[in-house]
Amino acid sequence: MTSERGAGLTIPLEPKTADDLTGGRPPLPAPESPPGPGQAALLAAAITVLVLCAADAIARSYPFGPRTRNVNDLGNQYVPLHAHLWDLLHGQGTGGLLVNWQSGYGTSFLPDLGTYLTSPFALLVAVFPRDQIDLAVYVITVLKIACAGAAMAWLLLRLRPGRWWAAGLLGSSYALCGWTVATASYNLMWLDGLIALPLLCLVGEWVLNGRRPLLGVLVVTAAWVANFYTAYMATLAAALVLLLRLWLADLPRRRSLATVGRAALTFGLGMGLAAPLVTVVYFGSAHASTGRFTQFAPVGTEDLLARLLPTTYSFGSPALFVGTAALLLALALPFHRAAPRRVRAGWTLLVVAVTLSMQWGPTHLMWHAFAEPQGSSYRQTFVVCALLVVAAWHTLSYGPLDRRALGAAAGLLALIALVASRSELVRFFAWPVFLLAAAGALLGLILLGRRRPVLGMAPAALAAVLLVGAQLGEATATDAVATRMRFGHMDDYAPWGDRQQQQADATARADGWPRYRTDPGREQTVGNDPLEVGGQGAQYYSSHTSAVLSTTLTALGYGWTSGGRSLQSLDNAVTDAIFSTGARVHSPPDPHQNWFPQDGTGVTVTREDVPPLVTVRPSAATGSYGPSPFRNQELLLGARVYTVPRITVLNGAGRPADRSTDQRQGVRTGGRGTITAQCRAGSEVYLWAPHFAGTARLAGPTAHGLTGRFRADFHPLTKIAAMQRLGTVPDSGRLTIELSPDRMSVVPDQAVGCLDTGRLHSVVRQLRATGATEVTVSDSGGTIRAELPPGSKGVAVVAAPRIAGWRCAAGDADAVPAKQYHGLIAVPLDGTSTSVTCGFRPPGLRLGAAVGGGALLSLIGIGMFGVIRRRRW
Repeated sequence: MTSERGAGLTIPLEPKTADDLTGGRPPLPAPESPPGPGQAALLAAAITVLVLCAADAIARSYPFGPRTRNVNDLGNQYVPLHAHLWDLLHGQGTGGLLVNWQSGYGTSFLPDLGTYLTSPFALLVAVFPRDQIDLAVYVITVLKIACAGAAMAWLLLRLRPGRWWAAGLLGSSYALCGWTVATASYNLMWLDGLIALPLLCLVGEWVLNGRRPLLGVLVVTAAWVANFYTAYMATLAAALVLLLRLWLADLPRRRSLATVGRAALTFGLGMGLAAPLVTVVYFGSAHASTGRFTQFAPVGTEDLLARLLPTTYSFGSPALFVGTAALLLALALPFHRAAPRRVRAGWTLLVVAVTLSMQWGPTHLMWHAFAEPQGSSYRQTFVVCALLVVAAWHTLSYGPLDRRALGAAAGLLALIALVASRSELVRFFAWPVFLLAAAGALLGLILLGRRRPVLGMAPAALAAVLLVGAQLGEATATDAVATRMRFGHMDDYAPWGDRQQQQADATARADGWPRYRTDPGREQTVGNDPLEVGGQGAQYYSSHTSAVLSTTLTALGYGWTSGGRSLQSLDNAVTDAIFSTGARVHSPPDPHQNWFPQDGTGVTVTREDVPPLVTVRPSAATGSYGPSPFRNQELLLGARVYTVPRITVLNGAGRPADRSTDQRQGVRTGGRGTITAQCRAGSEVYLWAPHFAGTARLAGPTAHGLTGRFRADFHPLTKIAAMQRLGTVPDSGRLTIELSPDRMSVVPDQAVGCLDTGRLHSVVRQLRATGATEVTVSDSGGTIRAELPPGSKGVAVVAAPRIAGWRCAAGDADAVPAKQYHGLIAVPLDGTSTSVTCGFRPPGLRLGAAVGGGALLSLIGIGMFGVIRRRRW
């Protein structure tokens, strides 16, 4: 069907028949369409997968070698969280979408879900066996990166027509950029932003051309749901690209403003539909522990330019590598006379401006949603990589480079290499890789301008071979170098193996939730052991670790890393009673860490009679936490069970140790020393030394083979050591603790606590007698109900942190915001209620649902208005 257009109307005409078009002759077969975006996308994905697998094989990294790839947060957070998602998808695990009862004694799960697990790729974990969770995460990572390359290749051919294989090559250049292989490959939720950027730019193209309004909104929603953090950066980048495209199109002002309005509406509705998740994540971050943030300092020019070259690596600089061919093409754009002047100026200035914005504090903060990042400082680098690739495509799409443009680009590349050579990031092996890639790229670009066959081959075919070969070689080398060098700069953790399987089996056999908790062990394998191997413990590592949980556990003597966001378990009889930990798994130290030798024992389980999850205290909380964790534990328990003796700390020469001169109160010890004290015979000895790094051992046979292992880091303060049980006081009542620090440490004045276990057992019996007779938890984890003895008065205390979102009621009363009992959930009792019920709703969920509902109604209304308007015409 054809049509005539006029004054904004489309008037259909009668279609012609086949005989009208062919003069009565049979129609000729339609010619095959040339390769287009689909083929380019497939090529980009294929190159990407080939490079990633080859690089891991060369680096001998999992799954192609013996080296684990679980470095830093990948091993500590993301793999365990995907394991927990596997459990939820298979109807296993403790808790549900609202509350994760396995970690941190009960934490809000929706913020973690929205931050780490809402990518559609994450659902693929369900098709893998549980013990192959590391392979599942690897496959998801490779698929994400491949899809990013495919999306970019598709976008390039929508921006400008050109050679399909060149679009595929540049798509893989974007997917395999330095940011991907050096930073995002082990922060796999950021890879959703790598996919989102070209897709959101594609939405901008639809807006510019007035096409696919509904699909555009849904793409924006999917991007923001998958990972709102990098989607925010990708949205800023897409907005800049759209504004540049409008300027280049030179449209009338009214039409340009209308396009901007459509774009704002499309992106606003898309983000509005994602609001139920985004607001929950936002408020989860608002209630989180502050963690450790580094002050931004821009890198030097030589380091910035060095990261454009292959095989350079560092944690704190922007990984701008996109391949030598793409870099050459981007550098040639200002000198490519076949391209319009506005195109050359516009894309060049945009690349330069965004690159400089990474180096200036205010704009750097803007790229990170006005929150100083914890860890990697240049998380927005993929935006610059994308712009470099798009600029390179505009160069190539306007035809082969002439000698002037190619010579200027080669000169700029040589200048970059000269300046970068002063950087320590350019190691000796970078030069042969760079020179070979530069030679291949230059020769390939020269051949694109020739017409006569070379070596019996078409110049374009030979150019494609050279350019693809150079990209494969340097990208593989860059990825392999980044993988190998991460091992020397970051903590790493073993993939699932016999140790985790034994932990999981022992935990499952001992599990008795919700009658009591089962802690998977003090000797952790990763920072989120409960999510990976099961159980319900204190261990929890997330960007959303709540401030109330972190401060409460710190006051009780727990240890942590990552500035208080990675909380550790505590093997302590009093806290086990407080938090209803009735079973505890004991494992030898993780051999993968090579920190302490194995002691020959296997995985064991100890059990204790503990109060129920909900206990009844005679009155509301009084007093507040002080400097001594022993007294703080007693305050939460409600009884005095410790003796905290005066101690004497001597250095290796038998002289009194010097006092600390910084904010850490106590005495300094940098070599072997001793602590002596006097306590009741038979008491359990605990050492609390949060700023001590090394080992401590109780002298004599009453140590029972125990060795306290302390890990602290205080330059800056990123780790504090947990309290440790060292054995029992000998019959003489005099105890000696032998200290073996591995760095200058501090021992506090109230470092030793002697626990009266008989008194503790009496308190536990009392709490069991007056506590809940039955405790149930809903499948969603968001509701906990306890049946109480008749006549219960005072306050019911739930052994869970009082994080924002809990509402409780006694009996049939209306639910109100829960009270707090020294950091735990509390419900006042008047003696007439025989039950308490607490429900959890994540902060921000109601607001997000309202915004999302409004966006959905607006979208439906706009759609209906469009349908009615078309029918009227």
